Amino acid sequence: MVPPKTLLARSFLLMVALIVLPLAAYVAIFSYGEQQPHARQMAQLVTSAINLTRAAVLSAAPEWRGALLAELAEAEGLRVQMAEPDDALEALPDHPPEFRLMAEKVRGTLGDNTRFAAKRNGVEALWVSFFIGDQEFWVALPRERVERATPQVLLVWGGAVLALALLGAYFIARQVARPLKRLARAAQQVGHGDMPQPLPEHGAQEIAAVSRAFNQMSADLASNERERALVLAGISHDLRTPLARVRLAAEMSVDESLREGLSADVEQMDAVIRQFLDYARLDANEAAAPTDVQALVRETAQPFAAQAASLTLDLTPVPPLSVRPLLLKRALSNLLDNAVKYGGGEITVRLEREGNRVVLAVVDRGAGIPDAQRDAAKRPFVRLEAARSDAGGSGLGLAIVERAARLHGGEFRLENGREGGLIASLILPQQ
Repeated sequence: MVPPKTLLARSFLLMVALIVLPLAAYVAIFSYGEQQPHARQMAQLVTSAINLTRAAVLSAAPEWRGALLAELAEAEGLRVQMAEPDDALEALPDHPPEFRLMAEKVRGTLGDNTRFAAKRNGVEALWVSFFIGDQEFWVALPRERVERATPQVLLVWGGAVLALALLGAYFIARQVARPLKRLARAAQQVGHGDMPQPLPEHGAQEIAAVSRAFNQMSADLASNERERALVLAGISHDLRTPLARVRLAAEMSVDESLREGLSADVEQMDAVIRQFLDYARLDANEAAAPTDVQALVRETAQPFAAQAASLTLDLTPVPPLSVRPLLLKRALSNLLDNAVKYGGGEITVRLEREGNRVVLAVVDRGAGIPDAQRDAAKRPFVRLEAARSDAGGSGLGLAIVERAARLHGGEFRLENGREGGLIASLILPQQ
């Protein structure tokens, strides 16, 4: 049996077990302790009934025996009949076990030849035999006289108490699980790059302390993110002024080779600064809107068709998705730019549905990325060995894609193709 995954279900089932198992053990112990006294009481009642019936039959005149037996059947519910060789008998049931103990005690008093039956010739009762001389008789005792019936009100009150205990267990488990569920949801929002609403800081002391610490951590992360973005944006902005002067000086240079070299260096530095600004802003405040992803992919991929040796679009029609268009364009542009630089020139862009998700994949024919370096490749400012010869890179391209995937509630996945090359997949939820 697979255990439930949620803390609420596990806590509730544990409390149910702690309530039901001791209750069942108590009922079993109580029933076992009551077996002997109840069996003794039943044996005494059966023995008294048999002895009184035998004495009444023996003391009555033969002409009055029929009337006596009729009176016993009407007044006491005791039916006395002579045993027949072809009687159809049904043995006493094994449950409740008091019947077996009662039969042993009755045989110990009346004799081992005493027989018992639950049914005789289709008539249901507690049938007990006795002898008068060589003649065997059967006495039918109503089973309700010897069986101990559980009072209906006791069952009702017991069920009500058990239901209240289970309801209380559910509310206790819910009180424990609900703050943790809120904390898990807020942690997921932080993981996706969103700022969650502050958690309530009331309740149990430990839960309040955890919520307070999480709120402080979220505020610190948001503050650090704002400061980091401000620093990156400020540095990048300030660098553009001297770059503009260098570009102007290069254009005024008489030496053509020097002018071209300086212009190329300035373009590379400007591209790095642009990536810094993109990573700092990342359009985190851009509103999501229903977007035709197919058209967005075609528009974004068009400028790269001239740069790649071949660019193939394999786009499956998908319904409009609620995405941040500029952010998604920037992520796809970075994937295409990496594929142009390191992918061998042959690029395929795929768009397809995978269950309740949409997969946007850029496939190249390059050397791929070793398994051990894939997670590192998604981190900011990390450049793999194959990219170190590219002076225009900043190590932020895949980091921007990773953050874009998180902001969309999706996933960024890197894997090597079966026939070589790299498959960079941006997985977006449909809702």
